[in-house]
Order: sequence, then C-alpha cells, then structure tokens
Amino acid sequence: MKKLERSLSLISVIAISIGGMLGSGIFVLPGLAAAKTGSSVWLAYLIASLCILPAALSKSELATAMPSSGGTYVYIERAFGPILGTVAGIGLWLSLLLKSSFALVGFGAYLSILISIDPNLTRIVAVFFLGIILLLNVLGVKKVGKVQIVIVALSLICLTLILVFGLPEINKVFLKPFLTNGSMGLMSTVAFVYISYAGVTKVAAIAGEIKNPDKNLPLAMILSLFIMTTIYVSITFVLVGNIPLETLEEDLKPIYTISNMLGGEYVGYAAAIIGVITLISMANSGVLAASRFPFAMARHKLLPTFMSKLHSRYLTPTVTIIITCAVMAIVILFLDVEKIAKLASAFMVMMFMVVNAAVIVLRETSAQWYNPPFRSPLYPFVQLFGIISGIVLLVLLGLMPFLSIVAIFILGITIYFNFGNKTRRTGVLRKYGHRPALYLLYKKKNKEKKGFTPKVAINDNVLDGQFVSNAGVVVPLLGNENSPEMLVEIGAAINRREQIQAINITEVPNQTYLDAFSDDSPIIHSLARRISGLANAKNLDIDFEAVVTHDISETIDELSNQTNCDWLVMGWNGKAHNGILVRNPIGWLVTNINSDFALFKDNGVRHIGKVLLALRPGRKDKNFVAIADRICQFYNASLTLLHVVPSRFSKDIIEDMEATSSAIIAKASSKSEVVIIKSDDPIDAISKISASYDLLILGTPQKDNWINVLFGTGKDKFTQKSACSVLRLTMRDN
Repeated sequence: MKKLERSLSLISVIAISIGGMLGSGIFVLPGLAAAKTGSSVWLAYLIASLCILPAALSKSELATAMPSSGGTYVYIERAFGPILGTVAGIGLWLSLLLKSSFALVGFGAYLSILISIDPNLTRIVAVFFLGIILLLNVLGVKKVGKVQIVIVALSLICLTLILVFGLPEINKVFLKPFLTNGSMGLMSTVAFVYISYAGVTKVAAIAGEIKNPDKNLPLAMILSLFIMTTIYVSITFVLVGNIPLETLEEDLKPIYTISNMLGGEYVGYAAAIIGVITLISMANSGVLAASRFPFAMARHKLLPTFMSKLHSRYLTPTVTIIITCAVMAIVILFLDVEKIAKLASAFMVMMFMVVNAAVIVLRETSAQWYNPPFRSPLYPFVQLFGIISGIVLLVLLGLMPFLSIVAIFILGITIYFNFGNKTRRTGVLRKYGHRPALYLLYKKKNKEKKGFTPKVAINDNVLDGQFVSNAGVVVPLLGNENSPEMLVEIGAAINRREQIQAINITEVPNQTYLDAFSDDSPIIHSLARRISGLANAKNLDIDFEAVVTHDISETIDELSNQTNCDWLVMGWNGKAHNGILVRNPIGWLVTNINSDFALFKDNGVRHIGKVLLALRPGRKDKNFVAIADRICQFYNASLTLLHVVPSRFSKDIIEDMEATSSAIIAKASSKSEVVIIKSDDPIDAISKISASYDLLILGTPQKDNWINVLFGTGKDKFTQKSACSVLRLTMRDN
C-alpha cells in the first residue's frame, strides 16, 4: 500500500477546517437562534465555541496518536470497543447528514432569491440538488473538492465586507432587550448553535496527509476555531444590530437580507450566489464524509457486508452514499427546520462528549501503544469540562433530542448484536475498566469457565520462546524505561533465587493482528545484546524473551504465574492509582498479581552507594529491612532506616521507636543506622533528605482524593518529590 504523502500545509489545513464550519452555521442558523435569545445571540456563539474547545484539543491528541486511523469512529471504538463504536458510527453519520440536510434547506431559501420558486417547493428543489450531489459522490468527482479553498475565500470576503459596512450602521435600539428569554434561553441557544462548530475537528480524519501533524494539526484546529468564533460573534452582532428581531427570527437567509439592506439589490444577489455556492459545497462534503461511516462500519463487520461494496468503476461506496442521501431526502421533506438543527447539535454534543471520555480512558489505562506527540493541556480538567458542559447542553436541547439519542443507543446496540457480536476486537476500557464502567457496556464473563488464555505472540527466531520456570524475579520491559539494564539490575538485587526472567512486551491495539509484529525489530536485538552484556558483567543468570500482546496486564499476570516468581519488578512514572472507573495496567497488577511487586522510578542514578528506607506507620519493618539489606549487599551500599514523626511526639516515644528500629536493623548484614526526623510535612522532609541518598525505598502509597480515585490520576507524592531514584515495594504479607 502506498504511503500517504504529507502534502497539506498549515494554511491548507486551516482552510479545510474553516470550510467545515463555514456554511449553515452563519448563512442559515442566526435567525432561528436569535428567536430563542434575542440580541444576545452573539454571546451564545461565543459560549458554544468555549464548549467545543475541549473536543478540539481531545481530537488533536487522538489524531496525533492515530494519524491514519480514520477519525472519530475508530478513536471511540479503540477506547470503548465495538458496541459503543457502533453507536458512535451511527451517531456521527446522523449528525453529519442532518447538518447537510439543514444546509440544503437553507440552500433552497437562498436559491429562491435568484430564481422564481414557490416557497412551498423549496424543499423539493433541495431534494433535486441532493440528487445531483448523490451523482457527484457516486462518480467520485474530485475536482469539486479542489474548489473548496476558493469557496471559503469568497465566503470570508463576503462576510468581511458585511462586517466592515454593517458595524457603523448598528442601531442600538435593535440590541434591546439583550435576553428575551432569560439566561435559560441563552444557554438553550448555546446548545442550538453548537453544531455550527462541528467542522473544526473534521481535519483529524486526514492527519496522515498533514505536514508536521504533531504541531500543525492542533494549531490548525485552534486557529480555525478562533477565526470562526470571531466571524460568528461579529456577524451575528451586526445582524441583530441592523435587522429588527421580528424580521430576523423568521429569516433563513440572513446574509442575503443584511447584504441587500447595506448594499442594495445587486449586492444582495451577489451574497445570495455566494450563499448558494457555500451551502451546496458544504452539503456535498457532508455527504462525502457521512457516507464513509457506515462504509467503515460494514468493513469492520458491524453492518451488513453489502454496505462495504465499492463501485466497480468509480471505486466509491455506492450503497452507503445512496442510503445517506435517501435519509437526507426524508429529513428535508418531513422534518421541521428547527428540529433538524436541534437533532444535529444533539448528536454532535454526544459524540464530542465521548471523544473527551476516550482521552481520559486512553490516558488513564496507559495503553502502551497510545503515545500522542501532542497532549491536551490542563488534563483532565479540560475533558471533564467538555463532558459536563455536554450533559448540560443535552438537557437544554429538550426532550425530543434526548429521546433521539436514547433511540440511537438502542439502535446501535441492536445492530451490534445482529451483525457485530462475532467481532474479536475489544476496546481499552474492556481490558482495564472496573465493574461500574464495564457493566455499562459488557456482560461479566467467567474466564476460568471459558478457558481464557492471553493472546501472546513470541518472536521465536530471536529467542528460544521458553520462559524459565524457576525465576525468582520477572522484569517486564515496556519500552518506556530510562535504562532497561538498570531495571533488570534492580530485579537482580532483590532476587533470592538463581534465575531472572526479563521480558520485552509490546502492546498493540486489539484491531491490529499480532502476526504483523512477528519480525524482530532492531530494538529487540539491541535489548538482547545489552542484557546479555549485563548478565556477563555481573555474573547473573538472566533469560530474555520478547512478546507481542493485545493486553499487557493479563499477559504479565499469566507470565508471572508461569514462572512462579517471588517478585515482579517494573519501571514506573510515579502513577499507580487504581481508579473506580478506569485503571492503568500497574493499578490492575498491584490489585491482582499473586507475587510481591516492586516499582522502580529511575531518576538517573547509576551508582547506588547509600539506600534510604522510609517506612510509614503500620508497616512490618523487618520484611522491608530484609529486602533493603539484600539490595545493599548487592551494591555494597549502606542502609538508613528513616522514620518521620509528627512534631507533637514526645522524647520518650521517639526513644522507644529508635530502640525498636535499632533492634530490627541490627540484623542487617550491611552497614546501617536509624534516623528519626520530627516534621508535620513528611513529603517535604523525605524530599530534602533524599538528596543525600541514591535510592529511596517506600511502601504502598496512601489513598488520594475522589477525582484521582474516580479516574486513576493519583500520583505518589513521596515519589514525585524524591531527589533520588525510588523503589516502591508491595508485599502480600503486609
């Protein structure tokens, strides 16, 4: 398959993104929106842009992580699995075709200015032109798409002229009352105009063709959103300042009306021509994009296979194009204009909420393959704002759109269980989600009854494919370690047996065949060579293997059971909190693994000469001291047992604690001492003293606040503040 050429510059991407938003949102919608809130309609557009911003940032992150994956539908399926993927595909399809239908209704209104059409026949005319769009899409006419930049330029020139000549003519009388239906009317209008900004994320689907997508894709989305927000806010302000509300609220062609008012009949005709071209172009691109969702779903076995067929000559998805246009024709002929806009907004709000949730799931589960070059700022607060604001907007849109969304969920689940339930793909949430999240989408399964085995592919031609059965320590290498050799060396220091098992594990999305990774990469060869060198230099018995898997957690669990090891030793970034709804693999392993568990945060220390053991109250000190002593003997290092106590502790209590700790540490073979520090801020105290040591050994961290518990974002603050490397131990008898 020929690799896509990254030919789209930042300017081209911004033009495409603006083209996705420039259409019915400004040429048709302002009048209907003004009827709901009055002259404050410009504020509704401004607030709507703020509500869409989290989705733009989240979609940028997802697109840079999966630049050739095909857009929102696949992002959602990879995060949540094929059930929600089916619901999302239908929701996205409907939102795009509804928006395109709305554009064609407006197209009929603008066309009626240029040619004599009975007002009762404008919808029939819209359906006629829909037939032309159907033909263009079936024939695969590509030149239409190349005219997009010219159309965008003409529209922007038209709107700029309206702004220049309209601002000085604003009548302050028309700006009152500011809120005709109060604050609730304003917020319901925000929900109503939400669909105007939906096109801002369309460019994510072509991320594979963008030059420097890590930088240009998010930048294009933000800049185009800023440009369109400026246009929407300023133009709607000019509209309500020049056109009486009673006239504007029934007007489906406000750009013609304001142009005719400011420049006369011929200027109005020119604006009508631009409106016709812009709206027909938007409808065409909408059909092009919408028809691809059921086509992709059919190829993924989530819809009947006949929907995935391509035209033998033109190589276009004829079946899904015809179905899309047929549904659009029904919408145009039988649905009220306002209902079309409301439904389009509702489905898009729902999809963007799921996109924000997908980023949370993929970040918190720490899927190894998910490594986006661009990461949304202010995570997870931006995503939480997007989800919460989306819920509010859905409520404000009213009962009918809400019931429609429920119907889409029922339809999607029904379609999945009729066509897609045989698919073997699963989402990240199913692998790492806890029961409160799982029960929303999946039925609990008994793995023992089904004879579950993890999907693991072993690279036999580099390795012998045999895991040692008596390894004392298993060291999984996930590719994000600062130094794999140092991690294996820490495992060797803990080990009480002869052998160590090091395993390089590569996780790939469930949608990717494991056989695609059967060839051995240079990274595997390099790791094998370096770990072999470590074994020879330190006189260690280390076996190295490499596996490819769809599920890191279950694979590590199975491998630890196969080797019957005492310890599992892994690299760590300081985050291991096990949330209620989602978890990262480490959080799952800490809870479920049968062996003792050690997490090593490598802060770059390469020579360990001084070890600090800091214990919290309630620990079985002697067990931790024994492990710390073993590490000190391996490195020929000294050991310090540290206790941080509250300043209120009396001298007698501290002396008793020192005597008890000295008796325990006296059994250590290494040079050792006890240090007790009074402080009401143990994190700060340990942080400062850690600067004098090479390795800090800790126990399991304490619980965190409710947000961290819910989403698994908690960080061990002792680890984060440490100046030296950290080894966190979790022992089953503690």
